[in-house]
Amino acid sequence: MNEMTIPDVSVIVGAYEAMPYLVRCLESVEAQTLGAHRIEIIAVDDGSTDGTGEYLDEFAARTSIRTRVVHQVNSGGPSGPRNVGLGLAEGRYVFFLDADDYFADEALERMVAMADRAGTDVVLGKVEGVNRGAPGSMWNRTAERVDVYSSQVIFTLSAQKLFRRELLVRLGMRFDESLRTGEDALFTLEAYLRGRGISVIADYTCYYLVGRDDGKHATKTGGYALRFDSALALMKLITELVPPGAKRDRLMVRPFTVGLIQQFSHGMLKQSEKIRRHKMELAAPLMARYWTQGVARRIKVSERLRLHCVALGREDLLADALAFVKSGARPEVVHRGRARTPYLALPHFGSKSAGIPDWVYEVTVPDWVGKPGAERIEAPKAIRRRRSLARRVARRLRTSVRTSVRKLSAPE
Repeated sequence: MNEMTIPDVSVIVGAYEAMPYLVRCLESVEAQTLGAHRIEIIAVDDGSTDGTGEYLDEFAARTSIRTRVVHQVNSGGPSGPRNVGLGLAEGRYVFFLDADDYFADEALERMVAMADRAGTDVVLGKVEGVNRGAPGSMWNRTAERVDVYSSQVIFTLSAQKLFRRELLVRLGMRFDESLRTGEDALFTLEAYLRGRGISVIADYTCYYLVGRDDGKHATKTGGYALRFDSALALMKLITELVPPGAKRDRLMVRPFTVGLIQQFSHGMLKQSEKIRRHKMELAAPLMARYWTQGVARRIKVSERLRLHCVALGREDLLADALAFVKSGARPEVVHRGRARTPYLALPHFGSKSAGIPDWVYEVTVPDWVGKPGAERIEAPKAIRRRRSLARRVARRLRTSVRTSVRKLSAPE
């Protein structure tokens, strides 16, 4: 390892059975326009047997980038290698680069410049999927400073971001090694909430998220019970760091809709009675503690209905809802009251015996019904807000026109 000043970025690569993807991964670090002298690589071989460790040693011996390789017995997950790398990092920033993935050439230069300019502690660089999907809702615009309440960054909680190391050291942050999935969501959300702002780079793809052909990607491993553990951990963190109210409710949408809801999709209808019952048992304490009307009203009706059936412990009602969604049937839109409030007449709407309150079916966020050519349904409040905005814009325009006319007609 060559002597050098403090690097700008410590790139931490946890690698397990990562060949041949590791080759392109490390090549992308060498190609960074930030410059080799401003980067260090800390690579942790987590007990690989496919030549990953040997390739890391070979790379370290020839690269011009300061590189440290650690070999250890398999830890069973990504948290251990990341924590080892974090303990050795010396850079002003750290980036957790998965060994399957790779950078775009200007990624680190752009992210460091953004963090230095904005003074933020976390920078999100646009992600693109290769042979897999990637989050997309948060890349609408580049922004020097956003927060978790007024943006969509809550829906990207993977670890592939630039973190200011001073924040991680000051808070003593580490990945939870007891979690086998979702550990990065816990880490990233804490940095979002306790850091000094978040930046978003949306006009340049910084990171390529690769789907492995061999099916060994970490996010595809582990049983369903692990998903409940990670959802619970995230819910607990939100409760600890955010007081009750609208802000907490908004954040709680994430573990319910990116976590729990996937365990209660129509695929559940094909699972054994034992698994279905076990899922309901695992969900029960989470629903009892964290499922509130404030959270529910921020979720689309079809998902809200499924989750409410889970909260009631009614697998029979859930099965009806799942079968309806799977059928592709178009629910009737029922309007009520002077405000013409829309409700979606999904299974058991208006049924007193089912015990599902009508508010579960109320459209409170933009929703869609029918496929193909889905119809967009909006809550009256959203419609009124848009009309109010249009009226304000029109008033300003009329005022501007009148002012201009008066100036033109005034005598000189």
